[in-house]
This record gives sequence, C-alpha cells and structure tokens, in this order.
Amino acid sequence: MQHVDQLLVGGIVLTMNADWTIHRNGAVAIQDDHIVAVGDSDSILQTYTATETLDCTGQVIMPGLVNAHTHLPMSLVRGLADDLRLDVWLGYLMPTERVFVDKNFVYLGTKLAAAELILGGTTTFADMYYFEGEVARAAAEVGLRGLCGQTVLKFPSPDAETYEMSLEYTEQFIQEWQGHPLVIPAVAPHAPYTSTDEILVECARLAQKYDVPLIIHVSETKQEVEDSRTEYGMPPVPRIKKHGLFDGKCLCAHCVHVDPGEIRTLRNHNVGVAHNPSSNLKLASGIAPVHEMLTQGVHIGIGTDGAASNNDLDMFTEIHLTALLAKVATNDPTSVPAKQALLMATRLGAKACHIEDITGSLEVGKRADIIVVDLNRVHNSPSFVYDPENIYAQIVYAAKSTDVQHVMCNGQWLLRDRQLLTIDIEPVLQEARALALKIDEFVREYSTNIMAKLMLIGSFQRQESFEIQLKVRFNQPDHVQELLSHPDVEIVKHSHYRQYDTYFLFGGTEAGRVRYREDDYIDAEDNVTNVRARLTYTLPTKEREFDKAVLLSHSQFYAPADRPLRFYREYFKATEEREIHKERMRWQIFYKGVQFYVNVDTILHPDARNRYLEIKSRTWSLRDAEYKASLISEIMRDVLQIDESERVAAEYVELAATAIE
Repeated sequence: MQHVDQLLVGGIVLTMNADWTIHRNGAVAIQDDHIVAVGDSDSILQTYTATETLDCTGQVIMPGLVNAHTHLPMSLVRGLADDLRLDVWLGYLMPTERVFVDKNFVYLGTKLAAAELILGGTTTFADMYYFEGEVARAAAEVGLRGLCGQTVLKFPSPDAETYEMSLEYTEQFIQEWQGHPLVIPAVAPHAPYTSTDEILVECARLAQKYDVPLIIHVSETKQEVEDSRTEYGMPPVPRIKKHGLFDGKCLCAHCVHVDPGEIRTLRNHNVGVAHNPSSNLKLASGIAPVHEMLTQGVHIGIGTDGAASNNDLDMFTEIHLTALLAKVATNDPTSVPAKQALLMATRLGAKACHIEDITGSLEVGKRADIIVVDLNRVHNSPSFVYDPENIYAQIVYAAKSTDVQHVMCNGQWLLRDRQLLTIDIEPVLQEARALALKIDEFVREYSTNIMAKLMLIGSFQRQESFEIQLKVRFNQPDHVQELLSHPDVEIVKHSHYRQYDTYFLFGGTEAGRVRYREDDYIDAEDNVTNVRARLTYTLPTKEREFDKAVLLSHSQFYAPADRPLRFYREYFKATEEREIHKERMRWQIFYKGVQFYVNVDTILHPDARNRYLEIKSRTWSLRDAEYKASLISEIMRDVLQIDESERVAAEYVELAATAIE
C-alpha cells in the first residue's frame, strides 16, 4: 500500500471536474501539497494508508472556493460609508485611504480578511490594492493562495506619488514573489477611467514581460461607459483591448455594462471576468449579463469585492446571489442553475483567474485546496437523493459559510472543526478596533469640515485668489460701450457664455459655501462651443469694503469640477441649495494699464427686474486692492456716470435668497 500524508474519507466528493464526477462515499488522498487520488472510499482505503485520516461521513468534500475579486485590506473600513453611489462612496473611501493606508494597514487588513475567507471556505483570492507586497506576505504566512495585483493609478496613491513609481514598485513586487507556491503576483491598473493610455500600455507590457496576470475594473457603471464613449469614442472594453491588455492573462472585474460585441471580444481573447453580485447591488451598479457571457463561453468567476462595499467576504452568499440574479435578469428560472453557479466559484473561477491548472477542482496533480462542508444542519434538512445533482442545489440555495468545518490549502490545514489554525485572531481584532477609533475620528471631523472635504476628493490643483469687485444695477447694457471706447481702455478679449451656478449652503452666518459653476461658451451663431465646470469655496463675509460696495473677497478654494453635479449634492449634503442662471457678456480690459474684467449679466433664473454690471480684478496685496478699488470707483463715477445708489453690496447668491431685484 502507498503511504500519504492525508486521507479524507466517507464524504460526498464533488470533484467539480469537466465530467462533473460525484463520489457519494468518496475519498481524497493528499501528499505534500497536491492530490494523488480521488475516488470511492473503499478503493482509496485499499490502496493508501495515511499519517492522518479524517472521517467526513455525512459531509461534502469539495474544492476550496475561489474569490475572483476583492480588496482584502479594505476589511478595515467595512461599513465606513454605506448606502451611497459608487463615485460618492469613493469620495469617502479614497480620502480615508490617503491618510491611513500604509504597509501596516495593508498587512493588518489582510490578516483580518484572511480569517474571514478561511472561515467561509475560500482558499484562493484575486486581490487588487496598494502595498500589495504586504497582502502577499500576509497570505503566505496564513497559508492562502493569492493572485495579488499591485494597483497602478494616474494620480498619487498611498504607495506611489506617480504612476511611474507605481510601475517600478510593481516590477519589484513581481520579481520578489514570482514562483512562490502560494502567491501569484499580478499587475493591476485600477480601471480605464483612472488610467491614461500610456499607463494601460505600460501595464500590459509589464504583465507580458513576466507572464503574469493583469487585473482591472471594467464597465462597472453606466456612467463609466458613457464617459468612455464621450472621451475616447469607444466603451472601456475595446479601449483596453486596443492598448494590449487582452494580449496576456487578463482578469476584468465587474463587466456589468458590456454589450454582445464586447462579450465576444472577451471570449475571443480568453479574458476572465469576475462577477460581484453583492457589491454591484449595494452600489446600484446593475446586474451583469452573466447568462449571456456564459452562453458565449466567457470564463466567469465570482468575487465579493472589498468588505467596504459588500460588506463581507462570504462566497456562499455570492454564489447564492449569482444563481438568483441571473434568473431575474433573464426571466428564466433555468438560467444559471446551481451547479453552474458553484462551478463559477471553483473550477471556472480558477480558469477566469488563469490558474485552472493548479486549483479549482479535485483532480490528481492539482493542489490540495479542499473544504469540508457539513450539510446536516437544520437549515439544510432534510435532503433528497433521487437526483444525484441535488447536492449542488443544497450547497447553493441552503448552505451557509458557517457550515464549513475544515479548510485545507496547498496541503496545509487552515481550519479544523471551525478553529483557525494559522491565525491568532484576537490580537488582529484588537488592533483593528484601535485603528477604527482613529478612522472614526478622522471621518467625523472631515465630514463636517467643508474645506477638508473639498481638499480630499479626487485629483485637482487647488488655487486661492483674492478679488476686488463692484456690482451695480445696469439696465442699459449698451451703455457699456462708453467704457469700452474710452481712450484709457484697451480691450484684450471678449467672451459670451451662459452660466449655471449651484450654491451649496451649510447654515450659519460664518459657514463657508461651495459654488458649482458650469460655463457654456457661446459663439456668434449662439451655439455652445465649449463647456467647463468649476468649484469655488468662499466665506460669506468679505475681507474688506473700500468704497461703498467695493468689496474684497477671498476664494479659499478654486479648482476644476471633475465630477457631476449629482455627486457634489450627495457628497456635501448641504442644508440649502440655491440656483442662479445668467447670460454673461464679458470683456477683459486694461484701464490705465491695470487689468479688469467687465461683466454684463442678464439673470435668467430666478426672475429678476434688473440687469447687472460687475467690474472686478484679481489682487495680491492690500495696497494693490486699495488702488484697484479707486480705479473701479473712477470707472463707475467718471466714465459710466453711474450713481452710487445703484451699487449692490451683495453676491448673486445672497440676492437669490428670496428673489433678485
């Protein structure tokens, strides 16, 4: 007889192999890190003896689950910002990450997540995060199999100031971990919308150079697809194909909004897809066309996504949802049956991750990644055996992650009788709780600090400005020619545009306010030729008043607005909003050698009786402001001959509190 390390006997063995072989009274023999035999218990026991034999009578012996997409360290921000849209959710998560994510954060978060994965029967994961070397280190220590993708972004991230630095880190990471028995390093450009064309090309080149997988988020939301069509003339799938990402071993997360042509592209290039039902539902991203992709032959796995957007790493829940959602999406209860859903979490999931040669099914020569599931629970009783395939339905529709009794990965026991063997979980939990207190304090402070919230969203260049200005009622707009034709005036530029302002107010006379402005530039034929959007943050109080209604204001924040208005509404949660629409004729002039901007405004909304003239100029010192204030008064008094009674010492947002006069 042949001696082996481990024998698992007496259970229902679901091999999940290509023939769907089931051994009702089955056994698995394990030597070192791999499987040496799978078959009936009697036959295996007649052939093998073992150092340890585990009786699995009444239980299911099956492949360890493959979590095809996650961000393990984000277990530390589980529940931080729930019930938000994806972009608003990122508006909370990414600032928190910038402050707190370092190597220790990543290592700790991965250890916490690893415990959850093991308890839930997951033996293989595909991850994407920062400091991915720490994810790899934690996975190797714990004994999990990990496809570890180092994130690359076009803007600064916690582990790299530039994408060039990130690519350099990624290459070093690959060199360090390639060939490890548990860790498979990967390149992970975050998403098409966070990557330039150059980043995509360089990531594809790096993945092919070392023959490692490439992981990327693709077509998660409708907005992402629409933005890609607008900016690049094509949706995300053909764009990343164009830049070579499909020339290697690519794994695309989500693919919620892909059309039939894109599905064929994914199939033709052997691209794996990671379906994330809970995350997509929670963020209202949509339901991926799983049935269509499977019908076309796309390799689809199942993922949890990160615990921050799920909020757990329970693959049993994801398998269950995968089967149910497909039925609703197609209005067909036979769509994605239980055995197909379970396949997506085992062998097909491994195939999507491009590691089907080593894991995903119980077959001779594959790694011993095995779980034992107890189906003799109240929620799974009774059971029926008239149909041998009913066992798949039991697991998918009734089993829970808490039914997992034993977990083995690479021939090593990680869980026995629901007890973790490779993680001392209590110190991990204590450290996670201590960190949560610090994160809580940070989020509480910045959530109520409008300036902080502005500073922490997205990638932008913050600017500050001081401005001297005077506004007057001006109901004879042609009268502006008196100024423009004055001998001391030189006209530099003339512009015509419509402005749509939304002011976010936060209560209290001292509270700052944020203005979202969209400028539509109008040509001579009254066509919109260009659109830009900007954010400005100011305090309602003015720095100083020099002459009657000649005001010095301070914009503490001035930057391009790179997100839709809807995002800012949900992100700032203002106590009040005010909208002002106006038609603006603007001239940039020099008066006596000093630059000014002259605006003639017609208020379109709300209703207004008057037109207005504004003269303003940027300034940098008190002396400069005083001089420019005197010139503005001179223009109003001597050139335009406007009476002081027409001056208005208020902004449009203040005039709009009731109605603009």
